[in-house]
Amino acid sequence: MKKWRLDFRIWHWVHAFVVLALLSTVFLRKTFLSWRSNSEILASKLLSMDVNVSSEQAKILAKAVRAPMWEWHILFGYALALLLLIRVILFFTKSGKQNYININTFSLHKKLVKFGYIGIYTVLAFMSISGLILVFYKDLGLLKETAHNIKEVHEAVFNLVWVFVLLHIGGLVVAEQGDDKGIISDMIHGGKQDK
Repeated sequence: MKKWRLDFRIWHWVHAFVVLALLSTVFLRKTFLSWRSNSEILASKLLSMDVNVSSEQAKILAKAVRAPMWEWHILFGYALALLLLIRVILFFTKSGKQNYININTFSLHKKLVKFGYIGIYTVLAFMSISGLILVFYKDLGLLKETAHNIKEVHEAVFNLVWVFVLLHIGGLVVAEQGDDKGIISDMIHGGKQDK
């Protein structure tokens, strides 16, 4: 029997893609597509063409440039919410449960890894729920100020996703060099169930 079922492996790689896509949109928002720096560039370039715009107009233009990217962030957010629901379902399969069976016999390191995954799923659930609230805050009857406060927490908690991704990649490199050789290829072809 395979260590990881095909449905779980597909879920894992689609989930990885969606999380990396979300991280990319945030990275772009904070760097190359920052409205603050781009509004200054736009105002300066337009001025060199004898078009004078106010800082508010330049800000509107800069935000319009990045709007399509932000629409992708929302679409990937929907995908993340759906993937988390699927993960809950997958947990109840034999392949999904096996990670937490006999957890008391695991080493401290393995226990921390397992609880780390529960932690990141909790963070991602919060990110999904708060993101959906931000998209639908008017429909939910929330004030703009309330949505802004939720956005502040949403953005702060998102830093934990960066931390997890870095720890996950670092942990995989260490595991491949140590006792868990083949851990990455197992998630591609399924691996073999430990006896």
